[in-house]
Amino acid sequence: MIINILLIIVGVALVLGGADRLTEGASALARRMNVPEIVIGLTIVAAGTSAPELFVSLASALKGTPDLAVGNVVGSNIMNTLLIVGVTAMVAPMTIARATVKKDIPFTVAASVLLIILMMDDMSTVHISGNSISRLDGCILLVALAAFMYYTFTVARKGSAPAKAAQAIQKAQHPLLCLLYVIVGLGCLVAGSNIFVDAASAVATNLGVSQSVIGLTIVAGGTSLPELATSVVAARKGQSAIAIGNVIGSNVFNILMILGLTAVVCPMRIEGITLIDLSTMLLSVLMLWAFCYTKLKVERWEGAVLTAAFMAYLAWLLYNV
Repeated sequence: MIINILLIIVGVALVLGGADRLTEGASALARRMNVPEIVIGLTIVAAGTSAPELFVSLASALKGTPDLAVGNVVGSNIMNTLLIVGVTAMVAPMTIARATVKKDIPFTVAASVLLIILMMDDMSTVHISGNSISRLDGCILLVALAAFMYYTFTVARKGSAPAKAAQAIQKAQHPLLCLLYVIVGLGCLVAGSNIFVDAASAVATNLGVSQSVIGLTIVAGGTSLPELATSVVAARKGQSAIAIGNVIGSNVFNILMILGLTAVVCPMRIEGITLIDLSTMLLSVLMLWAFCYTKLKVERWEGAVLTAAFMAYLAWLLYNV
């Protein structure tokens, strides 16, 4: 048990370090190729912050533990919306861009609804046991991702502000160093995700905890650390709009890109994920949307409400273990 816990820590460290190196190297290469800043912010940065979830989910599905893959995405989105935004708002009230309220958050709601619909193969049980995310479902999610990217690029060309998140990424000074960062980052992500999935699965088996609960908590928490750290630091620097933009963008990529690619590679049979989990994912985004819509701001007390909601959900999970 102790060895597996240590392996979980090692896996998380490798995944987080790999994501950081991959994002830094890819961004620097893109800039050297004269790719516009807006493209970097909307593609490389967003995909980079979702890289841990992607590799953990792919490894989970390929290893025959689809509950970890789906639970990872659902849990990460719940954690992003409730805990990360909640904690960040308590550190510093978050000012929300009008475009985020009108475009980004509604698209996140739509992506959440789409995922729930695709998982509703058989609604005879609240646990959705036996349902699946097929290759066709994965293709639908990827098409939705392409539509989101097309719409975002179209808005950007009409004069939307560039994604400032990309400005925070340091550029590597030499092309070979940039390429080395990408290779090392990918290697760490693959190795770390494999170690993490194996260790988490072993812990779940030893404790008698379902794979879905491990995915919704430990795995989701580990892969959401980049968003938490980035958001809190951004808030302390007075860049709260960047923080919430990163969280919302990560949620969209988690559902559409990660589950889409994972399902295309390996269709996932769902076991252990309940309608409560999916409803919490959707309601958390709706709650955030309501808070943002009122005054284009998430106040400290609203952050406390979001955090309390996450703690209540976590308590419900542990109670039902």
